Amino acid sequence: MRPNIVVLLSDEHGAQFSSTYGHPSIATPAMDRMAAEGATFDAAYCNNPLCVPSRLSFMTGRYTHNCRGWDNATPLPADAVTWPYLLRSQGYEVVLSGKMHLVGADQLHGFERQLGRDLHADLSIEPGRWSEPLPEAKAPWRGVVGKGHEATGPGRTPEIDADDEAVDAAVRFIGERDPADARPFALCVGIIAPHYPFVVPEPFFSQYWPEHADLPDLPPGHLDELPPAAQRLRSICGFWGHTDEQVRRARAAYYGLVSYTDDKLRQLLDALDGSGLAENTVVVHTSDHGEMLGEHGLWRKMSFYEQSARVPLQIRWPGQASAGRRVVECVSLVDVTATLADVAGVAADQRQSLGLDGSSLAPVVAGEPGRDEAFVELTSHGTDRPRAMLRRGTWKLCLSGGEPLEAELYDLDADPGEFVNLAGDLAAADVESQMTEELLSRWDWRAIDERIRQSQRERRLILDVAAHQGEPAPF
Repeated sequence: MRPNIVVLLSDEHGAQFSSTYGHPSIATPAMDRMAAEGATFDAAYCNNPLCVPSRLSFMTGRYTHNCRGWDNATPLPADAVTWPYLLRSQGYEVVLSGKMHLVGADQLHGFERQLGRDLHADLSIEPGRWSEPLPEAKAPWRGVVGKGHEATGPGRTPEIDADDEAVDAAVRFIGERDPADARPFALCVGIIAPHYPFVVPEPFFSQYWPEHADLPDLPPGHLDELPPAAQRLRSICGFWGHTDEQVRRARAAYYGLVSYTDDKLRQLLDALDGSGLAENTVVVHTSDHGEMLGEHGLWRKMSFYEQSARVPLQIRWPGQASAGRRVVECVSLVDVTATLADVAGVAADQRQSLGLDGSSLAPVVAGEPGRDEAFVELTSHGTDRPRAMLRRGTWKLCLSGGEPLEAELYDLDADPGEFVNLAGDLAAADVESQMTEELLSRWDWRAIDERIRQSQRERRLILDVAAHQGEPAPF
């Protein structure tokens, strides 16, 4: 009997912000339980540290330049094969509850129905403008001091209401399921937390404020030595000018949102236990990208630093995943997509023929070594050029398109904080040369740059026509 599948996809959760990944004060007991009962990946990455591009890669199992999910205003084509379609082809009932952030009229793209609402489904975001100079923020980013009328700290937001609704609907779905039902199901639960606004219900805020409300780790002189990509991002978004008190409150609220997210995972696990479905259900817990939270002078995402690009990934697979297994090899979300297809019975040759870029993690969770690779792109918001990252082993190479290329190279074993850029260092020249050659062999930044600019021109023309004619935006 093929297993059921439950996926919890949170938004903006950096893996290191959890007890499971070593944080000394952020309590995530449900994640700890997942770690004890299944496999936890210590070097899992999104494929694009921005909401929609990351989710389009996850939905299609393809890297950004292959699925063309450039920015937060990119719709997914109607003929794109998604993992919901793949699973339905194998007889699964596939449903969504909550956020997936699909742009345009089609909010399902293979899901049979939507349970809890997607609060971000109707967000209107313009495509990028790479033909124009980068804007410079005129004031510090409002997210750290409070967004709209919400001050950072304790409280409720529409995002919290939507997350409660999404998980409640998912719990009801699980509770109403008959364990004897011959048709397996796949339930994807998308929540917005711990994404800003940095507002969280009690007792989650007081759990961290003020005792555990710390400041980012910023060595003396570090902000003056940031690489160009980080400097541009700080300038574009206004990641400057915040007081220590504002930063500490925002971080405490984010920690609370992480524990709130963990409690949602607990609710899903408890529902599976209470329904008798747990022993025949694969549970996947991950996030679409991380949150910088002031580290390196940055907030939000749109960066290749670990806080932004690395995500939690846990798989509980009864009878397959070794309990308590920690996977050190690098993986990414396209591998999760391939794994979902594998669980459902989609053959490896079919996955390959459909152009999936990832490899199933089924052998890895069972104890075999993985391929140890993560490839990440950034293609719009927060940059004015294509960027790409390759991680292998303890080494991470980041390239920004241009003449000449901008390079960053970090040895995460010796420098886990990514404070020392070894690009151009003779001692690391062989590593830099080898990784650069490999990255450029699969990433043609010039061709990608032109495709992005062409997409921006085309989408802007369509939106301008719609606005001039008084018609609703088609995406």
